[in-house]
Amino acid sequence: MNIMNTLCGAALALATTAGAALAEAPTLRAAVLKFGTVNWELDVIKHHGLDSANGFTLDVQGVAGGSAAKVAFQGGEADVIVSDWLWVARQRAAGKDYVFIPYSKAVGSVMVPADSPAQSLADLKGLKVGIAGGPLDKSWLILQAYAAQTSGLDLKSETEQVFGAPPLIFKSALSGEVGAAINFWHFLAKMEASGMRKLVDVSDAATALGLDPNTPLLGYVVKGEMLRDNPELVEGMAAASRAAKDILASDDAEWDRLRPRMNAKTDAQFAALKAGFRAGIPAPGPVDETAAAKMLDLMVKLGGPDLMGDATDLPEGTFVQPGS
Repeated sequence: MNIMNTLCGAALALATTAGAALAEAPTLRAAVLKFGTVNWELDVIKHHGLDSANGFTLDVQGVAGGSAAKVAFQGGEADVIVSDWLWVARQRAAGKDYVFIPYSKAVGSVMVPADSPAQSLADLKGLKVGIAGGPLDKSWLILQAYAAQTSGLDLKSETEQVFGAPPLIFKSALSGEVGAAINFWHFLAKMEASGMRKLVDVSDAATALGLDPNTPLLGYVVKGEMLRDNPELVEGMAAASRAAKDILASDDAEWDRLRPRMNAKTDAQFAALKAGFRAGIPAPGPVDETAAAKMLDLMVKLGGPDLMGDATDLPEGTFVQPGS
């Protein structure tokens, strides 16, 4: 009886210790677009327990748009969101202590119908161009600079722009309502799978302008306070993200599991989305801040204060770097 009591007591103590450890794991609240591609990575993190393995519990909160995510983040209702580092740089220049963890280097392209006679940006003269986002969309700005450099074309004045949400631009492009379209990478993958043709890749345009296409544009954004007070939590999120990317980079079966939530209408769309995500995975290691500073400088020249606010140089501490 004494032995049984001892064993039961030990088991109870072990369960209590495990329960206390579990209860102490901090929760990281991520506010992301309900149907954004980041959900694929977050799904992998949750499915494989990569959050608990790295000392936290991930709580994914779906929101309707990027603005809603930023409101939740700035108001303290979320701990992490996904945005581009240029936005983080602008916020840091305005005195807000936000920091960036790289997530994706995927950028857009200009797509045209398969039978379009256009072979370069110069051939878009006089056409209607659909653009996801607004006049300060970064891909649109880069393409304007590229067109001016390569052909002397003022893309803005020589084309008619139609701005709209990504799904609207997607539908307008497939229906032929616009002669060309610039959209987010996952819609572009679907457009290409549906028979449209890539005219110019934004990464190629960026390279021609002297930028490094390997600079991750999108990432997880957290507050500097968290990085200072709970560095292990930020490091845990970064580690979980990298582990999920490693799975998605190599495991086709994982993509088969994710397919129901990818909104792929055909096998071709599914394959294109998988390939596009994999192509956007940034290399591990620190962000090249010299390359990032060069990109920021171009955005300041192209978009001015409307895009970059008070940011004229890369603010120190923008990126979460290994060991920082």
